[in-house]
Amino acid sequence: MELRCAVQKYAWGKTGKSSLVAQLAQGNSTAPIVEDDPYAELWMGTHPSGPSVIKSSNEPLLNHLLSNVDSLGDEEKKVFGTDLPFLFKALSVAKALSIQAHPNKKHAEELFATRPDLYKDPNHKPEMVTAWLGPFEALCGFRPVADIKFFLQEIDELAAVVGKSACEALVKAESDSEETQALRECFSALMNTSEESVASALKQFEQRIPSLSAEKKDALQCDLFTRIATDFPGDVGCWSVYFMNYVVLQEGESMFLGPNVPHAYIFGDCLECMACSDNVVRAGLTPKFKDIDTLCSMLDYQAGPVDRFRMQWSTVDEFCQTCSAPVPDFGMARLRLPASATVDKAYGLPVRSNASILLILQGQATSAETKEDLSFGQVLFLKAGQQLTVQVKGEQDLIVYQAFANV
Repeated sequence: MELRCAVQKYAWGKTGKSSLVAQLAQGNSTAPIVEDDPYAELWMGTHPSGPSVIKSSNEPLLNHLLSNVDSLGDEEKKVFGTDLPFLFKALSVAKALSIQAHPNKKHAEELFATRPDLYKDPNHKPEMVTAWLGPFEALCGFRPVADIKFFLQEIDELAAVVGKSACEALVKAESDSEETQALRECFSALMNTSEESVASALKQFEQRIPSLSAEKKDALQCDLFTRIATDFPGDVGCWSVYFMNYVVLQEGESMFLGPNVPHAYIFGDCLECMACSDNVVRAGLTPKFKDIDTLCSMLDYQAGPVDRFRMQWSTVDEFCQTCSAPVPDFGMARLRLPASATVDKAYGLPVRSNASILLILQGQATSAETKEDLSFGQVLFLKAGQQLTVQVKGEQDLIVYQAFANV
């Protein structure tokens, strides 16, 4: 079944046709692209904040699942009930998203019960991000402590807002547990500093940057800092550059972000798959509510290189790869069918025991089962055990990403 999917126009999204999300939306519906609008996210799934509907009937996908429970796999139903456990997204990021983390399941239930106005559902939100159409920039997890110490020693303005005692505790820390506690104190002190002090320190550092040598600017990642500070003047989140790992994912590379991992996407296009939730705890780089106390208390303060978040894809056959997230809520597959290799034959996607959603990201094909044409921007729902056999049309390779329950 073909789906019509919700578009989210958040302020950080790319505008008009420059946005992958806008291009996909045009392929997914008849709505015209508004060039000045920020097209941030395309949601594919059943979450109530952006539910997909079946194109042929306009019926919400969730309603269809409730009345056609055979669409879901037996294990999927046993673990997750009669709803899809995952939410599949495409994102187009023009400027940094908020400094954020997602609660674990128990914490999500507590937040939803006590503050449903801010936290809209009781589910956790582990997620996997995959770069598309070039490099994708992000901040992710706390840097190695040695790096953070270096920045605190080199940037007096940052050390001033963190505070002398917190900085000294981190510098003197010797054991892993001491470093973790000192890092918690440093980051919490930063986030709780008055807005006036933060803004003043940011301005002082920005004014000092032009006087630094090229080598020093590079060592202090001044280009990255300046880009973010330009978009978010006076915001405490600008200092997060010096606490969190900066990572650039090349096209097709992936990261997994578990509960309580601090992160912020900075620029680029990507695909995201996550547990079906919209729970976000924010504390910077956003005009939205900043729940600083909750974020600082919940974060994973384990420090280290960003490679610990990277995911590896496994080869199924010469055209298909899969990536299994370390949670049962979702996994992903991707298919690349070269036009030249499939002119005279069709390819059957691996049949899955659970329901799945497919997004066509490039090329055109014909479905052997329905004889219908498939093209860029189309989103398809496959019920558990359903076969889809495709044959490439035209001169472009066919590229498809698929999300499914990982049970």
